[in-house]
Amino acid sequence: MITVVGIGADGWPGLSAGAREAVLTANLLVGGERQLDLVPDEAGGERRAWPKNLLTLVDELPALALDGREIAVLASGDPLLHGVGATILRRLGGEHVRIIPAVSSFALACARLRWPAADVELVSATSRTPEVVAPALQPGRRIVVLGFGPRTAAEVARVVRERGFGSSRLVVLEELGGARERVEESTADDWGDREGAPLQLVALEVRGDGALLGRAPGLPDDAYEHDGQITKRAVRAVTLAALVPVPGQLLWDIGAGSGSVAIEWLRAAPGARAIAIERDDVRAQRLQRNALALGVPSLQVVHGSAPEALDDLPERPDAIFVGGGVSSYGLLMRCMGALAPGGRLVANVVTVEGETILARAHAEHGGRLTRLSIAHAEPLGGFTGWRPAMPITQWELRVR
Repeated sequence: MITVVGIGADGWPGLSAGAREAVLTANLLVGGERQLDLVPDEAGGERRAWPKNLLTLVDELPALALDGREIAVLASGDPLLHGVGATILRRLGGEHVRIIPAVSSFALACARLRWPAADVELVSATSRTPEVVAPALQPGRRIVVLGFGPRTAAEVARVVRERGFGSSRLVVLEELGGARERVEESTADDWGDREGAPLQLVALEVRGDGALLGRAPGLPDDAYEHDGQITKRAVRAVTLAALVPVPGQLLWDIGAGSGSVAIEWLRAAPGARAIAIERDDVRAQRLQRNALALGVPSLQVVHGSAPEALDDLPERPDAIFVGGGVSSYGLLMRCMGALAPGGRLVANVVTVEGETILARAHAEHGGRLTRLSIAHAEPLGGFTGWRPAMPITQWELRVR
């Protein structure tokens, strides 16, 4: 049995009797140096700090346990709230893992601020990419950001200011529950570049007149940096509805262009994953910038052409979007064969040649064939007229 024990900034006195017993009886203690320093000398087991690549030691734990060692892993607060406990369960499964949580820093932050936790969005920036807060920036929203070190508040404030919400209330909460607890209130504009304690959270009440960007698909086209190669707003919303973003599921966006479909897939379903395949190097770099600006830095970019670029992808996708032009029937068949059971394939075309390919696919494999025709009102002399966009033909198929 591997026991994961949550420990707060209050250290040993804050542990329950069961948590103390697990630590005292272990002959191997694993944790960060800060957590290990909170344990008194009477816990006589061997102590091992996490290596730079944490997963190497996580994967070693079962073998160490089979050697007869009682193992206790120390984690911050609630080990399952963006903590090492979640990593251990993903890698090792739960059959031989026991979790003893402490009060999470998120719960402590909500208590200090008197914010009902159900009304607060928790965002983890522990990957050191503060842009992940961007999708949550909507007026009136309350957010708590899990920090990554002394510069968390300064970097979060920068992201908030850059998106037009500099007047937002910003509260920095340090060493919550410990003797050095400190809470300081400011705004994103006024916080500046100050550093704080290594263990900090940042709370935001969003205020300001920044762009209103929701999580529902169909962001304005000007939210993206693009060269015209972008699935337009209305078509994008219909396309994402057909793809059905689901937390944890994987999308391949083939011919990604600006990356708009993959980016909105990730924004719509927290925990979803996406790979964008783009052959043009300039566009590939541009879509990476778009992903960062819109708060989904986890988007993976593969520089290459389909179908060749698909051969080295390690995992079967749950959804595939072909939006860069369907040039061959074989590409669609390759995509169909790659999908996991229950997967969704959506392809959009604007050319007659592309329509011919989709019509053949529809005739042979079924699915749904749709024509999307959109017109926008524009000035026409002294009046207003409708200017139609190029019609889009869309084929969608669900693999059983």
